[in-house]
Amino acid sequence: MTAFRAVLLRDLRLALRQGGDAAVVVLFFVLAATLFPFGVGPEPNLLARIASGVIWVTALLSVMLALDRLFLADHEDGSLEALATAPAPLLAAVLAKCLAQWLLAGVPLIVAAPLLALFLQLPAEGLPALLAALTLGTPTLVLVGAVGAALVLGARRGGVLLALLVLPLAVPVLIFGVAAVDAAVAGLPTRPHLLVLGALLLAALATAPFAATAALRQAIE
Repeated sequence: MTAFRAVLLRDLRLALRQGGDAAVVVLFFVLAATLFPFGVGPEPNLLARIASGVIWVTALLSVMLALDRLFLADHEDGSLEALATAPAPLLAAVLAKCLAQWLLAGVPLIVAAPLLALFLQLPAEGLPALLAALTLGTPTLVLVGAVGAALVLGARRGGVLLALLVLPLAVPVLIFGVAAVDAAVAGLPTRPHLLVLGALLLAALATAPFAATAALRQAIE
């Protein structure tokens, strides 16, 4: 827990000191979502039908925007090797970095999502489901993305490879996240969809950190 806390606080301090990555993620999220009305037209009923899908797709792309640098800076300055050879398990550092990434990228998206939902004419009935689905889904995206970031570490065109690896794995989160919002708007139960998102999060927590740790050790060697 001491190593976990130290890595988490270190990443948060570095990110807040630089201040650019989190702002870029949120700015991309907002700009990408606001472009859709210009492309499909301002008709409210049409925007309301596609609002949940637009928000989820842009949230997925925004989370991926910062994933390629999740381990890259530590790999370049030698910190990753120090973490791998430290007495504390590398798994704790991986979990801490994933949590820091979610706090810096996922939480701002959740905060900005209601404003975008209103801009895209999403009915108010869908807002609670949207927030709940994003709260369950964005950590899953970060965890899955951490595996991809570890696998492409040090590779040329790592960002492109990361997208090819992560996007197919993110499809279930996208499907059930959108389905939860659409069910809430239609007056149907959202619990089944949220339970699936919760199960996906638990599955990612149980597998992704171990896979990312193994991939990092392979990259270091």
